[in-house]
Amino acid sequence: MPAAQTIQASQLKGKVKFARGNAEFFATLRNRVNSYFKENNISKHANSTMIIKSIVMISSYIGSLALLVALTPSFPIALLLWIVMGFMKAGIGMSVMHDANHGAYSSNKQVNQMMGRTLWLLGGAIYNWKLQHNVLHHTYTNITDMDDDIDAKLILRLSPHNVLKDFHRLQYVYAFMLYCITTLYWVLAKDFVQFVKYTKNGVNPKNSKENKVLLVKILMIKLGYLGAFVALPIYAGIPVWQVILGFLLMHAISGFVLTLIFQLAHTVEETTHPLPNEEGVIENNWAIHQMNTTVNFSRNNKLLSWYIGGLNFQVEHHLFTTICHVHYPQLSKIVKKTADEFGIPYLENKTFGKAVNSHLQLLKKYGQIDLNDIG
Repeated sequence: MPAAQTIQASQLKGKVKFARGNAEFFATLRNRVNSYFKENNISKHANSTMIIKSIVMISSYIGSLALLVALTPSFPIALLLWIVMGFMKAGIGMSVMHDANHGAYSSNKQVNQMMGRTLWLLGGAIYNWKLQHNVLHHTYTNITDMDDDIDAKLILRLSPHNVLKDFHRLQYVYAFMLYCITTLYWVLAKDFVQFVKYTKNGVNPKNSKENKVLLVKILMIKLGYLGAFVALPIYAGIPVWQVILGFLLMHAISGFVLTLIFQLAHTVEETTHPLPNEEGVIENNWAIHQMNTTVNFSRNNKLLSWYIGGLNFQVEHHLFTTICHVHYPQLSKIVKKTADEFGIPYLENKTFGKAVNSHLQLLKKYGQIDLNDIG
C-alpha cells in the first residue's frame, strides 16, 4: 500500500487491514517497473505529450467560456461552446487534475499543487476529493462501507453487499440517466455532504478550527465557479434560460463521461467485492486485492487513452498511483507479464463496447439477485 495513503488511512475508525502474504509479486513488479524507467532514462512524471494535452484541454475549457461571454453568440453556437466545455470539463478531471492530485504530474510538489487546482475550475474541493479518491477508493477498492465509490447511491446498488430494493430491478435502465447529474450534484451538494460525513466518521482528521477554514474554502470555490459559469454569462447579456440550459447540458456531458469511465474499471462483472473477516483482514495483500478489483479496457485505443487520461489502464494506475498515466501503455506489458508468471489474473475488456456491456450486465445482476444468491 502506498505510504502516503497508509498515513491518512490510519485515521479511519475500525480500519480494514490486508493480509501480508504473497508479497513477492508486487516486490518483483515494482523492481521491474523501476528498472524500466532507469534503463530507458525516462522520468516517471509528465512528458511533452502530457503538457500539450493539459494546455489543449484547459485552454479549450476556459477559452469556450471566454468566447461565450465576449461574443454572446447565437443560441446554436452557444450550445456548441457548452458542449465543448462539457467534454473538456471531463477531460481535465480525468487527464490533468487526476494525475496532479495523485502527485504523478511532476516531481515538483508545487507543480502538482498548481495543476491539482484545476479541480477548482470544475467546481470541486481538492481536500474532499483526496479523502474520497486517494484514501478511501485507492486503499479500500470495492470494499463495501469503505470505498465511497460503491456506496449505495440514491437508487443505485453497486455492491452485492448493499441492501437490495425492488426499484433496483430497473437500475440498468435508469443508471445512465443518473450519471448525467453526478457533476452537478458534486458542484451543488456533494462536497458539503462529504465534509459532514468525513468529519463525523474520522476520515477527516482536521480539528474544529481547521475545518472552519476548509468549509470557507469550499464555499468560495462554489461561489467562484457558479459566478464564472452562470452569473458572468448572464451579466454579459445571455438570456437566463439559455445559460441555465447550457450549464445543465455541460454537466450532463461531463457527468455522464466521468461516471461511466470510472464505472468501467470497478463496477463490472469481472471484479470482486471482498469483505474483511472477523479480525478485519482482507484475504489478499493490497496489490493482489487491486488486481482482483480493477479492470482495464480498450488498451489499444490510443484516442480514448489520450482523452480519458489512461483511465482505461486502471490496473497500472491502482498499482502505481504516482506515475503519470502517459507511461501506462508500456507499463501494462510489464504488469501483465509479471501477473501471468505469478498466476495472478490480469483483468481486462478488450474493447470499450465489451466494457460497457459488462457494466450493464452487472447492474442487471445486482438489481435482481440478493447477496445470498451471489456468493
